Amino acid sequence: MIRRFPPTGRQFIALAAVLALLGTAVLLWQRYGPHTPELRPGRLPEELVSVRSKDDIVNGGIVFTPRKESAKPVAVIWIHGWGVNFYQPTYVNIGRALAERGYTCITANTRMHDLGNVAGYRDGKRIRAGGYWGVASEEVRDLAAWIDFAEERGFKQVVLAGHSAGWAAVRSYQAEKQDPRVVGVVLASGAVQAETRPTDTNQLAEANRLLAKGEGDALVRDPKRSFPSYISAATFLDIANAPPEFKDFFGVQTPNPGVTRIHCPLLAFFGTRGDVGGEADLKLLKSCIERQSSGPSRVDTVMIRGADHMYAGEEAQVAETIANWADTLLTPKVIHGDAQAEP
Repeated sequence: MIRRFPPTGRQFIALAAVLALLGTAVLLWQRYGPHTPELRPGRLPEELVSVRSKDDIVNGGIVFTPRKESAKPVAVIWIHGWGVNFYQPTYVNIGRALAERGYTCITANTRMHDLGNVAGYRDGKRIRAGGYWGVASEEVRDLAAWIDFAEERGFKQVVLAGHSAGWAAVRSYQAEKQDPRVVGVVLASGAVQAETRPTDTNQLAEANRLLAKGEGDALVRDPKRSFPSYISAATFLDIANAPPEFKDFFGVQTPNPGVTRIHCPLLAFFGTRGDVGGEADLKLLKSCIERQSSGPSRVDTVMIRGADHMYAGEEAQVAETIANWADTLLTPKVIHGDAQAEP
């Protein structure tokens, strides 16, 4: 016969402590652990579309359309980051959430989408693109095509939002073109700090050798990374030869940086959960711009609570941040849903 004794006070305390620790661990995991993107169902019209750049590169995208009675006259064009594409689940969620807030959103590919893609053919030769093969400085042609597309759809003005490496495409486009159709630009977890790492001389010599042989598509390995990483000779040289004012876009160390060529309002944000930047970067961004002789007409910064670099689980917060900011670029009449009014 087994005799059972009631738990002692110490055992109750120990059990309560264990349960408390487990509860804390669950909460910490929910807050700081990796979030799996969950694609939410769409409730408004969505359309797969494509554009052709002036150098004959075709890119796809999605248009998320709001209800007619709440539609705003400014479209948001969201440009993807490195190694991904327009249908990344969190991007789709952001597009849908923006449409629910009255903003037509276009999540758009550039020639830099995914690690590699066949962007087209020229003179009988295949044109490779993507993160490993693309020439990022040519993305401005893709953005021009998307803005033209938005204009054909009736939008005289757009907000350009660049996520991660997509911010480099957005900033380059507006600094180079100063397009009056762009009424605002958004830095979504993009680079703020100056790129000061010296170019590897061995890689530079190899890339130049390959390009001279007509083998710009040939891959050069980056031995400094902790995982196998490659980049084509053409891609490597495009990055290495970027002007100093774009490698240090906000002028942390460089006089007359690229930001001085942008004159529309700027919104910048990072997530609070393991993003590539944070509050210190946003403060640096603002202080650098304040030192310049010219630059964005207005700068707003926000931290997205609980968001990681891809904003998984916090897409509605990102959309609300962009929509609330874009509302301030419109007249009061437009904010209340009169799509006929002008910004």
